[in-house]
Amino acid sequence: MATGYEISLVICTYNRCRYLPEVLQSITQQTFPPSRFELIIIDNNSTDETASIAREFIARNTELNAIYFFEENKGLSHARNRGITEAQSPIVNYVDDDAVLTTNYLQEMAFFFRTHPEAAGAGGKVIPKFESGNEPVWMSKYLNGFIGKIDFGQEILLFTKAMKYPVGCNMAYNKSLLLKAGGFNNALQFRSDDKYIFQQVKKLSNKVYYVPKACLYHYIDAHRLELTNFKKLFLKTGNEEKKRVFAEEGSMGVLKKALEFVAKVGASVILFFFFTFTGRYLMGKYIFISQYNTLKGFFAKEIYVR
Repeated sequence: MATGYEISLVICTYNRCRYLPEVLQSITQQTFPPSRFELIIIDNNSTDETASIAREFIARNTELNAIYFFEENKGLSHARNRGITEAQSPIVNYVDDDAVLTTNYLQEMAFFFRTHPEAAGAGGKVIPKFESGNEPVWMSKYLNGFIGKIDFGQEILLFTKAMKYPVGCNMAYNKSLLLKAGGFNNALQFRSDDKYIFQQVKKLSNKVYYVPKACLYHYIDAHRLELTNFKKLFLKTGNEEKKRVFAEEGSMGVLKKALEFVAKVGASVILFFFFTFTGRYLMGKYIFISQYNTLKGFFAKEIYVR
């Protein structure tokens, strides 16, 4: 585009002033030249100090092409769609407000798209950063999605069914394809919007890649790991999945997804007994809780988390 920017880095944020300064600081430490990217901060109707933190950061770091927008429509998809609208580069790169970028993050993402002009999108490696410093004893590979963990090795790969899709805290797409895909589904306010946009873009092009060198850390606070919150997030996941599937496949798709979730609950029962008999009761317990609450949320009318 005329601006000369290679990447539009978009941070969508809502009442996360505790974490926002760290991700913003990591952007100032990028090896990628500031003249070749823009930073877009989308404030999704926050009521804390988000606005002042963002504006003060922009004022202090005039070398960055940074701009702040207030999006009054609540919901992550609204914020991410605003990012598409405001982006002035061919690539829209989303990172979360509780992420910390490695110093070469933007350089690697830009290099990838420069050397893979056919690419529709990309998702980088995500390493969880736990507030306690330690991974919970109940964590297992079955719950990687809960913490956004993405690690498929050190080689660039096309996303396959087994790899699922780029997670929202570290994903980038060609802007023209995002527009052709119709953008994010505004009915999805908190979960599943990254899965939705991947499925929509994939209808246009299956060239969505895993790019391991575009790596960041994802902060996992203690509250996120509390059992009550754990259950709520999976309730919301099931609830949002119903909306996503209905938008894409209609009532028959919803029925198929319901049967899939029932089957997953059954599988989680088997895993519960397996882990219990091998001395890892808590792993089995949390896997079952995750699948049970996803199913329960799928049948609920509305689950509110934010």
